[in-house]
Amino acid sequence: MLHPAMRCHRLALGLGFCLLAGTALCALWLWVNRLPLSYVPYYLPCPEIFNMKLQYKGEKPFQPVAPSPYPQPKLLEQRPTELLTLTPWLAPIISEGTFNAELLQHIYQPLNLTIGLTAFAVGKYTGFVQRFLESAEQFFMHGYRVHYYIFTDDPKAIPRVPLGPGRLLSVIPIRERSSWEEVSMRQMETVSQHIAERAHREVDYLFCLSVGMVFRNPWGPETLGDLVAAIHPGYYAVPRHQFPYERRHVSTAFVADSEGDFYYGGAVFGGRVGRVYEFTRGCHMAILADKANGIMAAWQEESHLNRRFISHKPSKVLSPEYLWDDRKPWPSSLKLIRFSTVDD
Repeated sequence: MLHPAMRCHRLALGLGFCLLAGTALCALWLWVNRLPLSYVPYYLPCPEIFNMKLQYKGEKPFQPVAPSPYPQPKLLEQRPTELLTLTPWLAPIISEGTFNAELLQHIYQPLNLTIGLTAFAVGKYTGFVQRFLESAEQFFMHGYRVHYYIFTDDPKAIPRVPLGPGRLLSVIPIRERSSWEEVSMRQMETVSQHIAERAHREVDYLFCLSVGMVFRNPWGPETLGDLVAAIHPGYYAVPRHQFPYERRHVSTAFVADSEGDFYYGGAVFGGRVGRVYEFTRGCHMAILADKANGIMAAWQEESHLNRRFISHKPSKVLSPEYLWDDRKPWPSSLKLIRFSTVDD
């Protein structure tokens, strides 16, 4: 039988060991939870169908909105000359007169943000890059650090446009594709892969824009949000059953006549870099599923973008002044045009 003093000694040692182990585990837990989010590539078992999938570790899976019938929000619901300013899910709809630009500058500039901008210049579209970049230098995120990423199959054709302080241009080679449709179908994949490999370390927000357009008025921090969509200029005043959604049930981009909020343009979307990664990866996975079944959605990536925005609501919506078609007459509901098409 152990002496009482010996038992006390062993008990003290045991308690001390448990305390030390608990402290070590607590410190390890705190250290792990402070690690930055990481983007780690991994490969699917069917490379002949699915090339590469990139996983964004550290973020809880985003739960899509459960489908339920509700009336379509209408951009011109109040009066023909006044735009709706708030969606039914309480996301602001941004247009001239809905924000104070000076106040937003005071809020966002101290945050020391870097804004990324991606565009694809393939084939004849390399000829649009100079005007696109020159207009961006004049109007896009003036006063902020900006990193342009131009994806192209002909790097030598990309002009070197003079850039302001804190603004960078990266020309990123991509493989030449046999058709524009194939290029379009690969854009979500390319952007998600680029974020995983590089952009998540370089930018805070990322916008994906069409190179065949130009900036015509200031585009500033009023557009920043977790996940940002832009209303298509061709369908902002029509009922949703007339939207050019993918209507075939066999496609992952299928949208029923009773579904949909706005028809969003594929030429403009963006948000926080992590959310853009999740969004583009989700669209890419849906495109691959269609490809495995021999299906191409009606409007390629734009169809998948619209399907995903129905279940993953944008936190901010840009009015058509941020995505306009200059071939259309300028409506009285738009006070100015910020980003619009150029002639081919």
